[in-house]
Amino acid sequence: MNKLRFLIITGNPKKTGLSSGLTENIFRGAADGGAEPQILTVEKLDRCHVCAEGWGICRQKHLCAYGKDGFAEAQGKVREAEALCLVSPVYWGELAEGLKGFLDRLRRCEFNTEALRDKPVLLAASPGGSGNGLLSCLEQMDRFCRHTGAVIFDYIGVNRWNHDYKYKAAYAAAKALCQGRRAGETFSEVDLTGPSR
Repeated sequence: MNKLRFLIITGNPKKTGLSSGLTENIFRGAADGGAEPQILTVEKLDRCHVCAEGWGICRQKHLCAYGKDGFAEAQGKVREAEALCLVSPVYWGELAEGLKGFLDRLRRCEFNTEALRDKPVLLAASPGGSGNGLLSCLEQMDRFCRHTGAVIFDYIGVNRWNHDYKYKAAYAAAKALCQGRRAGETFSEVDLTGPSR
C-alpha cells in the first residue's frame, strides 16, 4: 500500500525554537498517521521578480524564469505531494520572508492550474516574543489557499504560553489528516461537548 505523500513547507531560518518544535510534532503526527512526510525548507530561495510587467513565463508555462535557484525542484515537490502543511514563524505579523517569497512565486506559477486544487493543507504558525501577529500570519496562508484552490484542513497557532498543549494539537491534526479525515468531517465517537451539567 502506498503511503500518502505529505509535504511540510517551512520558511523557518532557525534550527530550534517554537516553529522547529511545531514542525517536529507535525512530522511525527503525519508519520504516525501512516504518511511519508518530507520537510521542504524554502527560506533561502529568491523572491518573485514580477517580470514582464507583472507576468513572465509563469502565467503561460507555469514555470519561474528564475527557477534555477532551487524553486523548480521545490515546485515539483509541491505538485507531487498529496497533502501539505505550511509552517512559519511569525515576523512583523506576517509569514517568514522566505516562505512568503516562495508562496508568491508558487501562486503565480500555479495560477489557474490543478496542482494545488483540492489538496488538503494544514496551516501552522508560531509567534515568539509577544505572541502577536498570529491571526494575520494565518490569514496570509489562508489567502494563498483560497487563490490556489487548496482545501484548508485546520489552523494551528503555537506561542510560548500554549505550546505544551498546542504541540499535541498539531500532532493530532497531522495524524488525522494523514489517516484520511477530510476538512469538515466529524467523528461521532469523539464527544467534544464535555460533561453535562
